[in-house]
Amino acid sequence: MAKRRRLTPVGEDWALDQALTAGSEPKPALSPSLIAPAPIARVAGDAATTAAFEAVSDELRRARAEGRLVQALPVGSVQDDYLVRDRILAEDEDMAALMASLCARGQQTPIDVVDLGGGRYGLISGWRRLSALRLLAAETGEARFGTVQALLRRPAESSDAYVAMVEENEIRVGLSYYERARIVAKLLDQGVYTSTQRALQSLFSTASRAKRSKIGTFIGIVTALDGVLAHPARIPERLGLSLAHALEADAGLAGRIRDRLVSAGPRDAEAEVALLAALLVEAKPPTVSHAKQSEVTPAPEEVAKGVYLRGETGRLTLSGPGVDAAFRDRLIAWLQGRG
Repeated sequence: MAKRRRLTPVGEDWALDQALTAGSEPKPALSPSLIAPAPIARVAGDAATTAAFEAVSDELRRARAEGRLVQALPVGSVQDDYLVRDRILAEDEDMAALMASLCARGQQTPIDVVDLGGGRYGLISGWRRLSALRLLAAETGEARFGTVQALLRRPAESSDAYVAMVEENEIRVGLSYYERARIVAKLLDQGVYTSTQRALQSLFSTASRAKRSKIGTFIGIVTALDGVLAHPARIPERLGLSLAHALEADAGLAGRIRDRLVSAGPRDAEAEVALLAALLVEAKPPTVSHAKQSEVTPAPEEVAKGVYLRGETGRLTLSGPGVDAAFRDRLIAWLQGRG
């Protein structure tokens, strides 16, 4: 009867035979990784790798097209006048704080751009970040400030791009009433919107009806004084609404404001606001008797920072941003102290 042979791996039989014939310890079996794979396995592996690479490439292309892929663009390739900007100026303190943040932590939030072709991009939102990076690149010469992180957008219409710009600024910093009204007026001039109501509802869809109404009222100031005022974004809401109504009622008021701004040359935003407040008081003289109508009413005079005094017979009027509750209390205390 044939002797049954014990089944062992080929590699182990070979190693045992070698050990018996050479009188040494058995050699380890060959590693499976050293055995060349079959051709069909290699082809299947290559196909799987290619399919995975193509899937990743397709996803990256879709992410880029849909605005989900952040790209590093040269700051010089982004055209910041692609849209009429809603924000007029960036305050020095705000810009300094943003630049300090970029130096310490880098750009944390990408800007939004549209591809103009030829390696050029139009800025939709992120004007302050782009401006800060350009200033830092010029001041430091560091390469890290020479690029800006951006998301590629594909707005269907120009109005969509403007809505995106306004919404981004409203969320981040907030626009003044003048800046809101100015972008509406500019887009009406360009024909982006056919009516003020449609522009207000599209650009400020989340705002209340009362807020949209106030923005519409400020358009009167933009129409009459845009380019004349140095600090229009600092006009307070109440003063602006009164000024807009006064400009509508008095056709010559805009000209008088221009002349006074040129002659007075307000040194800063507070002085300009105070001058507007004083001119508004002057534009609405109190009702007087016929005997006094021939009297010349003097123009308001700035007697302290932000405080304008207008004197008449038996009447003194104080106006301006400096005339607040604290000023009133100090004035009353001073008058009472004089007996």
